[in-house]
Amino acid sequence: MSALPRNRTAVAAAFATQGLVFISLTTRLPAIQERWDLSDVQLSLLLLMMVGLAGLGSVVAEMLAKQHSSARLLRLGLSLIVLAVPVVALAPAVAVFVAALAVYGVALGVVDATTNMQAVAVEHGYGRPILPSFYGAWTLGGVVGSAITLATSQLPLGAAAAVAVVPLAVAFAAFLPRTGAPVSPAPVDIAWRPILLIGLALVLFYMVDTAALTWGPVFLDHTFATPASLVALATFPYLLASGTLRLAGDHLVHRFGPVAMLRVGGLVAAGALAVIVTSPTWPVAVAGFTVLGAAVAVIAPLSFSAAARIAGSGFDEEDRHARVDAMIARFNQFNYAGALLGAVMTGLVGANSLRIGFAVPMVLILAILPLARVFAPAAVVSPPRAA
Repeated sequence: MSALPRNRTAVAAAFATQGLVFISLTTRLPAIQERWDLSDVQLSLLLLMMVGLAGLGSVVAEMLAKQHSSARLLRLGLSLIVLAVPVVALAPAVAVFVAALAVYGVALGVVDATTNMQAVAVEHGYGRPILPSFYGAWTLGGVVGSAITLATSQLPLGAAAAVAVVPLAVAFAAFLPRTGAPVSPAPVDIAWRPILLIGLALVLFYMVDTAALTWGPVFLDHTFATPASLVALATFPYLLASGTLRLAGDHLVHRFGPVAMLRVGGLVAAGALAVIVTSPTWPVAVAGFTVLGAAVAVIAPLSFSAAARIAGSGFDEEDRHARVDAMIARFNQFNYAGALLGAVMTGLVGANSLRIGFAVPMVLILAILPLARVFAPAAVVSPPRAA
């Protein structure tokens, strides 16, 4: 157990790295779009490709997790990011750029799945909720990535290649090794109905989150006369607000309960998106994105934590870790269903006006209100306390 704090730090660093690299790329979408002369529809199709391949990466992680530890798979995903990101930034031709983006998409899925596998395993070791802090680390990485974009907005797009040094360093961190034997091919008896309902809540989160992070900078760039150096402000305060709520997430969930947190967050999120859709100026839109970040902050960590606790219930320690790993990779597919709604549908519906595009998540996020009841403590099996 003495190694747990070191494992927790390593997993937090992996979350932060994923956030830093992803936000470094999405906040440069206007520059990428200009460099390759892409329309909003073409950019949407590229994002569709990336999201689809990320889903494939998560499926691969699920298959491999039956025989290999999530620590090893996480290092593999980070290594793919190290290879892909510099090529995305420095590609000499559009075909090379698309190929590198495809590799990054697969890596994105592998890292998404394996960081969550690691996170729920560390949480189990602690015997108390700590996933919000891991997602807070992702957000902190995103804040740094957004700040880097703001600080280097006058530099060529190729400067983004430098962020690849971060996943290279983190790949050598002390991730949590697996305990227990690999999963046998026998079917796993898991209560999938509540997990599916929790998954729908995760879809709603990633629908909103991906729409904001992917199209927020483009929205400011296309809808208003926003200075080019400030379009990343759609992302920066969103992430700051989200990170603040996530760092306070353990305390707030303990005090008010997950059901109240999710329902209030859903209502506030719908209101914030209404502000964005009707915003008369770019500072008002930035204010809407800021409130939105706080409103949806705890949905994802609560979702993965609840799903892992249900999946691991009833199995002894020898089998639990590997089985939960495999389930988390499958559960992570809800991430990409939400990303399709957020990144692709927002862009396609909003091809002529992103105001219309953001109206889609504004309406759909309200579905979190009836789903929140699944997160009630009585519906989730608590993990055992650490010795």
